[in-house]
Amino acid sequence: MEGDLKQLSHYKAAVLKKFDDKLEIVELPQTSKLKDTEIRIKVHKCAVNVADTLICSGKYDQEPKLPFVPGYEFSGEVLEIGSKVKNFSVGDKVIGLNKDTFSAMATECLSEERDLWKIPQDVAFDNAAALVDSYATVLIAARRANLREGDSVLVTVAAGGLGLAAVDLASNLFKAKVIGACDTEDKTSILREKGAFSTINYSKKDIYKSVMKETDNKGVKVIFDAVGGDTFKDCLQSISPEGCIVVLGFSSRKIPEILTSQLLPKSCALIGVSLTHYQKIINETYRSSVQEVIDMYLDEFIEPHVAEEFKLEDVNDAIQHVEERKSAGKVILDVS
Repeated sequence: MEGDLKQLSHYKAAVLKKFDDKLEIVELPQTSKLKDTEIRIKVHKCAVNVADTLICSGKYDQEPKLPFVPGYEFSGEVLEIGSKVKNFSVGDKVIGLNKDTFSAMATECLSEERDLWKIPQDVAFDNAAALVDSYATVLIAARRANLREGDSVLVTVAAGGLGLAAVDLASNLFKAKVIGACDTEDKTSILREKGAFSTINYSKKDIYKSVMKETDNKGVKVIFDAVGGDTFKDCLQSISPEGCIVVLGFSSRKIPEILTSQLLPKSCALIGVSLTHYQKIINETYRSSVQEVIDMYLDEFIEPHVAEEFKLEDVNDAIQHVEERKSAGKVILDVS
């Protein structure tokens, strides 16, 4: 086992001791010995995603054992490697997705080699922590939907950066004609900056009527919905014949009930995409999609949007910020 850059006997972490309660910043003892394929990471930045808020409120589909350290999308550097780790060395700069173990809202965490990707030393830690979860999800979704240049696309945008990543990829990589739908005026300006040719503030305007106006009553070919709830019902009305609706998440925390008969009048397709499930059941696609996203970022095709940054000590404010859907982009914790 190789040495480390700087190991401490204890590290600082945001700990959930009771569901739907505040996280506490505590000192935890460092694990003394790594498993063969484990890597110890000095965490610099950790994203606060919608999934993190659901976990903390006890509403996630998997209930963790308490006490629990949330956070799964992060950037940092390698401190120590297990004896069978082949592709990483001490000092490497990395992006991680700890979708099984979480634990990244801390100054240090452990990851499996399969959950890490190496990045160049000049990549900013904040952009690195905001990049791969949303963009890899959308990249898989776009391919599942057979998105093509010139296609008309509707993207619903809330918090956490998923919808914004969909606007960015669909507009700038796939060259689609994107309509962005969000719930505040300040978010509409961000959507236009990311490439949307038209925006809808659905707190003031009807999504269906606005889409029909923009598409000469044809509807859109592809819809990426990351909001759910009543917004999904509007999406279902707005799809064109033989179009495709891709469900990316439910940031509204309202999962709509869908009758199959609702899909028949327009012969439309309904697809669900979860990066977490790809990690478990189609790992090769998961790994390659994340690497593609990193390569696209390095080639300046895409740019994640960091909306807000909080210190680790202000983690509860960060959680609340995402819960209240105050920003369209990523919320990041600075834990360095």
